[in-house]
Amino acid sequence: MTVGVAMALPSGFFESIGREFPIDFASIDPSDLATYGRDWTEAFPPRASILCRPRTTDEVSRLMKLCARHCVPVVPSGGRTGLACGALATSGELILSLERMRRMEPVDSLGRTVRVQAGAVLESVRRHCAEAGLFWPIDLHSTGSQIGGIVATNAGGMRVVRYGLTRHWVLGLTVVLANGDVLQLNGALERNNAGIDLRQLFIDSEGILGIITEATLKLTRPPGKVDVLLLAVPSFAAMLQVFERARNAPFTLMAFESFTDRCLAHVIRHHQLRPAFDVPSNHYALLEVTQGADLIDKWLESLLELGLVAAARVAQNSQQAEELWAYRTGIDISLSTAGLIHGHNIALPLSRIHAFYAELETLHSSGYSDWELCLFAHVGEGTLQVRIIKPEEQEKRTFLARCHAFDTAMFDLLRAHQGGVSAEHGIGLLKKARLVQARSPAEIDLMRALKRAMDPLGILNPGKVL
Repeated sequence: MTVGVAMALPSGFFESIGREFPIDFASIDPSDLATYGRDWTEAFPPRASILCRPRTTDEVSRLMKLCARHCVPVVPSGGRTGLACGALATSGELILSLERMRRMEPVDSLGRTVRVQAGAVLESVRRHCAEAGLFWPIDLHSTGSQIGGIVATNAGGMRVVRYGLTRHWVLGLTVVLANGDVLQLNGALERNNAGIDLRQLFIDSEGILGIITEATLKLTRPPGKVDVLLLAVPSFAAMLQVFERARNAPFTLMAFESFTDRCLAHVIRHHQLRPAFDVPSNHYALLEVTQGADLIDKWLESLLELGLVAAARVAQNSQQAEELWAYRTGIDISLSTAGLIHGHNIALPLSRIHAFYAELETLHSSGYSDWELCLFAHVGEGTLQVRIIKPEEQEKRTFLARCHAFDTAMFDLLRAHQGGVSAEHGIGLLKKARLVQARSPAEIDLMRALKRAMDPLGILNPGKVL
């Protein structure tokens, strides 16, 4: 390995890498650094010094000891599907990619657990568990997400209304600290009241306290036959009424997603799909339900009679189910091809989401009506996705300046409605300035104290979150 773009790092560090690790362990190839140094946002240009790809926890531990000795900053990298710049290397850091750590141990059918390395891809883990007749219920509908990143951001996905967040489905963790020490936390224990549950410190920590290298996942039975419904709904107020009735219906609600006609138009155009309904609507809801197929028609009839739903489609087979889901899962990629996107993933109490939604639309129409505002939501968990598309004729600098003004007004509304600034993907680089709106000074002081105690050199994912 020759030293090129990585000259910022100590020469002794490179010598140690070459001496102590396999020949294919590290790369300074510019294309590798560009690929592994970014995430889905592409908000900042990647500028990394070196890429390292370990295969074991021991290699991660030895690497971190070396980095601590030379004070080399490290950015943990998983599937890089985040939207908060949490995995970006922007200041010459070492990128620690876990993609080679994909080992999955046999499923424990009695205990309903499986131990996997952090680089295991979600789709592979779910297939592995399915072979044993079991199911890990975190479903992100995104390709390439790795278990380590999912745990480090406490991801939720489409079925939070039924199963909750990742934190509920992780029993144990193996974590490498900034000094290279290895922690084995909780194993496969369902209950363990021996002191503070340190495992929870690393779930949702975004890699600033330690590097998750393995996880023991809690499994459950598959849900059985799932029915997928697409509903045309006249308003967001009606949407919430439909949600309440779905949650109280005599079937089990697995997922409840909503999106506007603007979102749907982009999906149809980009993916060349047929219109969802003959008559357009302002809002749409996509539901997954189980254990109640014979009750769906009667339930839909009641919604139609009340005027809460204008039209409905029920998938008759798995292909139709995929077609209906495509209207929802294709939103982000469709919007990204429409131009420069400015977006947020925010959280609200369900009791306040309608009032906020209405005030946000008023804010848009009163001062930003030249923008296309696209809204979609994980309704069951109170998560609202806000996406703004830059007008083609508007200069990028002008657009970003106006986005800053819009954000200030939107976050004032969010605070008034007791919302959270980051419902998904974490804080990363993008939302650091908003952390003070999400946490109290005492909470932030405690976070800083934890960071100093566990990473006194500040080398783990520097500049992120705090």
